Formats: sequence, structure tokens, C-alpha cells
Amino acid sequence: MVKWMQRKKTGDLLLLANGLALVILLNLLASFYFFRIDLTEEKRYSIQPQTKELLKTLDDVVFVEVFLEGEDLNPEFRRFQKSVRETLEEFRIHSNNRIRYTFTNPLQALNEKARNEYIAELNSKGINPRNVIETRDGQRVEKFVFPGALVSYEGFETGVMLLKGNRAQSINQSVEEVEFELANAIHKLTNTNRKRVGLITGHGELDSLEFASFNNALLDQYDVFNVTLSRKTSVTDYDVLIIAKPTQEFSAADKYKLDQYLMRGGKILFLLDQLDADMSHASEDDYYAFPYNLNLDDQLFKYGVRINQDLIQDGVSGKYPIVVGGETNRPQIMQLDWPFFPLVNQYANHPITRNLDASLLKFVSSIDTVKATGVKKTPLFFSSQYSRKVATPVKIGVNDLRKQMQEGGFTAGKIPISYLLEGVFTSLYKNRFAPDGVDTIGFKENSSLTKIIVVADGDLARNDVNPRDGNPQPLGLDPFTQYTFSNQDLLMNMVAYLVEENGLIKARNKEVKVRPLDKEKVRNERTFWQVINLVLPLVVLVIFGVTRSYWRKVKYSRF
Repeated sequence: MVKWMQRKKTGDLLLLANGLALVILLNLLASFYFFRIDLTEEKRYSIQPQTKELLKTLDDVVFVEVFLEGEDLNPEFRRFQKSVRETLEEFRIHSNNRIRYTFTNPLQALNEKARNEYIAELNSKGINPRNVIETRDGQRVEKFVFPGALVSYEGFETGVMLLKGNRAQSINQSVEEVEFELANAIHKLTNTNRKRVGLITGHGELDSLEFASFNNALLDQYDVFNVTLSRKTSVTDYDVLIIAKPTQEFSAADKYKLDQYLMRGGKILFLLDQLDADMSHASEDDYYAFPYNLNLDDQLFKYGVRINQDLIQDGVSGKYPIVVGGETNRPQIMQLDWPFFPLVNQYANHPITRNLDASLLKFVSSIDTVKATGVKKTPLFFSSQYSRKVATPVKIGVNDLRKQMQEGGFTAGKIPISYLLEGVFTSLYKNRFAPDGVDTIGFKENSSLTKIIVVADGDLARNDVNPRDGNPQPLGLDPFTQYTFSNQDLLMNMVAYLVEENGLIKARNKEVKVRPLDKEKVRNERTFWQVINLVLPLVVLVIFGVTRSYWRKVKYSRF
């Protein structure tokens, strides 16, 4: 028996030594070969390959200061804070510790003056507080949170709002967007190979004041140039062209240059109004909107879409103020629904439109698709299901707002307003004579793989101008409600997808599922699950102890 015990002791020591050696070996291997395993269904703790590539190429340290901090954060914002922290930790690991981050509470300044100055500084950098109202112990509690971050790199910095939209209930959507927002901010600061964006001019497009907000957003990420087609023999040196609300005819030569730019792999964003409609004449009783003559219909038809000569009226719409009474010097003004201003929140499940807040459009036409071999057509967003089409000429008058709109007429359902076209396009000038005076050397009948986006509303990119000081207002801002819609985010996503389809825009595909408890089931099965969780482990432990004791007794009884 003594020899057996000695052999057993020696075997146990060898087993222990082998186990320790294996652990040490695994740790050494792990120090050379880094890997992480995400076992969640939707891979919520994994970041996209494009983000990993960005982090690996960092030459210096990036500092991220997150202002979502404070002891009195409600559970939803604490979940949001945790998601931001987890994402930044992943960034730190994949960047080889070149991402450094901290969480700060802006409201913990030494005194009120310092706190107000700090908040004003954050506002100037685009980090705006959100007013959160909730009920605690029967009391209405109101507080400010700062769901944003300041990203700094080599002396430059940019602010980023992590909570998308103007409502706190959009937190789950913002959780899905955290990776993209942070990675995009880092990309802005570190990118040295900026893409070139051309703004087509010369056809009555939006002027500099009306286009200022979108233009400034573009300048943050791209090199932006005005492009007058009539002054160029060809267009080749731009990654994407933007045509924003032209009002004058495109010449045959200009169309040819656009066509050949597309055939050579260029990308185009068309923001087009089909009808001449605006609010400057809407107070007139006999104002009708008629079609523009842009001379682009045949070209778009060849590429696979047709913008119809109509306007969409939508039961889900923005508001417009009209005088409903009062005295001459004290008019009574009321905000009434204006069906020519659709509020778009019906989006496709696509990286361009995922998790966007509503966008405000003005005087929108419907779009149909037509046959175009080799072109994939994806509708990006729609009017609401309570919509209808009004054929040209369309009467537009604010006096009609006073009339009760017949809801029975809004039965056309969701109407496509924008299409993404991808694939191999056929030239408009295949089997046709080229226009006089153009350079036909190197003419291409078919494109390489490329894409265009067509939106039947030029006002999507137009910001209002403050009538008091003449300064441009933020794109998407409703001056009457002071609510900022997501027009700018939508447009920037379009440009990002056209410029780099497989770039950071792919990070917007992330999905985090919310799995709320079934309250009815919790109430009915509460006792059962309490027993399972509290009693069952003890029963299992007792059974294991008794079994092990009996096994040892049987095993050693012969000695």
C-alpha cells in the first residue's frame, strides 16, 4: 500500500507540473498571437474589419474624452455608457494601446461660472447636452447629460455626438452606432488621403449660402471643388460628383461629360427637383408648380430610374406657420401640417439609412424604376403609408392648409423617393452620335462597376438662411420647432457609401438586439424560477457531496 501511495503521489506531482507547464506555454503563445472570441449572437463586442484596419494604421496616440459620466445617470444611459466604454476598450486593444480614453462629468466644475464656460466650449465643438426628464419616487426629475466625446490627435480635435437624434429613447440605435461614430471621428483626424468631391455648378444649383451647412460637413472629411462642366473637356479627377437642385437645362455636351465620367467608374449623387415649387409664392391663390426642363430625363431613364412629374402629399409631414386670425399688428399664428413637406422615417435596411432619425423633405416627386440590364436598384427611403401623388400642374397655396384634408385620399401607400443604382451602366450615347464639340477619344459604351444615387428632392441638401442676420442655419433645422432632422447625416452617409462602399460605412451594419423580459411571464412564474435558482444548486451540491463520499468509501474500503 505504501508503494501505491508513493506512486500516486509522484503521478499527482507530475500531473501538476505538466499542468503548470501547459499554462505557462499557453500564456507565452498568447503573448505572440492575439485573439478574442465573441460568443454573443449578434457579435456585439466585435468591431468591423474596416475599423480594425484604421486602428492598426495609427501613427500616434488618439485621446478620447467621453462626457457621459455622473452618478445619477439612469439605467438606460448607464447601459449606453457601458457600451461606449466597451467599444473604446476594443479600440485600445486593436490599436496596440494607441487609443487612450477617459470619462469626464462636465457638471463637476468648481463653480457655476466655470461650469457654464465649460458647457459653452463643448457646445462650440458640437457636443450639446440633452435634457432628460424622468420620475423618481413620484417626483419629476430633470437633468442634463452630455452624450458626446472629444477626439484629439496630434494637436487637432473634433467633437462627436454619440446619442443620435433629439430623443433619449433612441439610445439602443445609438448603441449600434457607437463604433461608426468614434471610428469616423478618428478617421477625420488621421486621414491623409482625402477623397475629392466635385460640386456641379452652372445650372442654377444651390448657392453657397443655401449649401453652406452640407458643404462645411463635406470639408471636414473631403477635398471639395466647384466643377463647371462647360469649362472642362472631361471630368476624371473626382471620386464623386454632387448635383444639388439644378434649375436650368443641362446641355448635350454637359450630359456627355457626366455620362463618360460614370462610364469610367465615377460616382454621382443626383439631388433633383422635378417641379418648380417653393414657398415664396405659396401665399398666392393661383400659384401652380410646373416641371423644370433639366434635360436629364433620358439620361436617368437609361441608367434605370424615372422621376415623375408629380408631387407627393404625405399625411406625416412637417408644419408651416400661417396667420389664422388676430389683429393686424398682432396676428395669431398657428403651426399646421403641410403635406408637401414629408417627414421621412421609412428607410431601407441599408448602411446608408440604418438607425437614422426622421428627415425633412420639401416638394418631393415619386420615382419609378425602368429596365436597365446589369443595374441593381435599391430603394433607400419612402414616404409614409398615408401618401398620395398629385400630377402636374400642382396647385400650391397656404390657404389650403385651413381646409380639412380628406384622409381618405392618402391611400397610395409608401412611395419611393430615392434609389441607389449599382452595377454596370450603359452609356446614353451608345449607338448615338456624340454632341458637337466634345472629346470622343476613349469613348466607353459600358461602365466598370460603379454606382449612383438619385433623390427626387433637391431641398434635402438646402439649409435655411436666418432672415435676421443672413447666416446659414444647420441643415435639417426646422426654424419653427428648433428640431434638427437627420438630413445632413443622410447625405453624408450617401457620399461615404459612394466614395468607399467597403469603408467605415460598413460599421453601420452593426445590430444590438434588445431582449426585454416578458413581464406577464415573470409575474406568473416568479416562484418557480426562484426555487430553481436558490434551491436547485443546493440540492445538486448535496447530491454531489453524498455521491463523492460514497465513491471514496467504496474505492478505499479494500485497503
